[in-house]
Amino acid sequence: MSKISKLFKVSSSSSSSSRPSSGSSSGSSSRSKHRFRSSPSPQEAINRLRETEAMLTKKQEYLESRIEQEIMIAKKNGTKNKRAALQALKRKKRFEQQLTQIDGTLSTIEFQREALENATTNTEVLKNMGYAAKAIKGVHQNIDLDKIDSLMQDITEQQEVAQEISDSISKPFGDQFDEDELLAELAELEQEELEESMKNMGRLPSVPTIKLPSTRPSHRATSKKRVEDDHDMKKLAAWAS
Repeated sequence: MSKISKLFKVSSSSSSSSRPSSGSSSGSSSRSKHRFRSSPSPQEAINRLRETEAMLTKKQEYLESRIEQEIMIAKKNGTKNKRAALQALKRKKRFEQQLTQIDGTLSTIEFQREALENATTNTEVLKNMGYAAKAIKGVHQNIDLDKIDSLMQDITEQQEVAQEISDSISKPFGDQFDEDELLAELAELEQEELEESMKNMGRLPSVPTIKLPSTRPSHRATSKKRVEDDHDMKKLAAWAS
């Protein structure tokens, strides 16, 4: 009876010990899920990397200033206190090593930040492209190719009808004459006018043969006029005296 009780106690203790382990495993899985769900966004990670870069840059500036100070201390104590000068040079070497490490760290962080920014950009681009593809697909779903063919045929037929209407409207009304006949008649009229002009030129008036009186004054009239002028001058002279 005691053996049975012991066996029951052992089994109960093993089952009780196994229960917390299952609970702990479930708790760890829930924590891992929570961590997975609460992963930082790309923008948060980029901001963190930028903050780290700014911090390391300030650390670089500090180390560079300390290196300059240690160099000045080493120069100042070079001959007077060799021990202090050596200690300053050792500190300078340590600062230079830290500065080299920070340079490498900054290069790694900068590469990581650029890769994350590029990945974020590509993700956003792909998201927008997928959104546009869905929109195009939705538009095409509402389009029937058979209806498009029928619509294009209707448009072509209407254009042909419109062209026929324009041709019919533009045709002149009334009698139609042959243009060649009209040109021939015009040429005949021009020839008749030319012949009439030639006839008129052949009936010019003849030159008169009667001798016209000369307009030049005679010698007798000129001498008579001169005598009258002399007589008037003599009268004027006598009156003046």
